[in-house]
Amino acid sequence: MLKTLSLLGLLVMVAALVGLYATGNLFSSQPLVIAFQAAAGLLMIWARVTFGRRSFHAAANPTAGGLVTSGPYRYIRHPIYTAVCLFGWAGVAAHRSAAGVALGVVLLAGGLMRMLSEERLVAERYPEYGEYAKRTKRMIPFVF
Repeated sequence: MLKTLSLLGLLVMVAALVGLYATGNLFSSQPLVIAFQAAAGLLMIWARVTFGRRSFHAAANPTAGGLVTSGPYRYIRHPIYTAVCLFGWAGVAAHRSAAGVALGVVLLAGGLMRMLSEERLVAERYPEYGEYAKRTKRMIPFVF
């Protein structure tokens, strides 16, 4: 059930990003938006490099090789989902449309669905995840 929910969360996130693009609410020529989206891209790359050669799984399957707690994972548990949400919400903030905000909420909801499912799956595989979760936040260091 958790793997199905994580897959659904991923699909919801992708659909929201496609919706933001299709409605013209994803990209902007505003320098601040470009800076936030570039930072989101760099965070995603940093997280992916830190995660290493492990493969990406559409359904959140915990991989072998131990729990990753370095790089951006030292500060937040889900830097890739955080980067995707930051990228999307930067576009939403630039356009401030009802459709954009609705799709931004859907993007965040899909991310949260994926994160919560993944956390339970990873905790089952790695008992030390509980301690790690106590000292890190999901998306925003020291906040959430």
